Amino acid sequence: MIGLIQRVSHASVEVEGEICGDIGQGILLLLGVQKEDDEARADKLLHKVLNYRIFPDQNGRMNLSLTDCGYSLLVVSQFTLAADTGKGMRPGFSSAAAPAEAERLYEYFVSQAAEQVNTASGQFGADMKVSLLNDGPVTFHIEV
Repeated sequence: MIGLIQRVSHASVEVEGEICGDIGQGILLLLGVQKEDDEARADKLLHKVLNYRIFPDQNGRMNLSLTDCGYSLLVVSQFTLAADTGKGMRPGFSSAAAPAEAERLYEYFVSQAAEQVNTASGQFGADMKVSLLNDGPVTFHIEV
């Protein structure tokens, strides 16, 4: 499972002109699901995302996590994170999970996150427009 996290001042996701998820300060997570992923990997990635220390403490150092600060999480499915870009000029997607399994694990991830923090999400498989104000900028690629 692959996550690209961005520390944001605010972020939203829109489908067909309607905002389906938005947050204030927190993390925007672009989530990619691969063939070998399962609930255990989803849980491991969620734990890391919620506890990754990317927010500044009183001294301005990245020492606080999303849960420490009580901020929000916006989860957006992004199958292109599973792309193989090592050869040629066109990405390959052979490592990406099949759509039905990817959607199942995406929904599992979102539901587990919602039990722990204020969580919003995009719509799996939709053409989404994501808006954000990256705070820092601070962006990390996390893979479990």
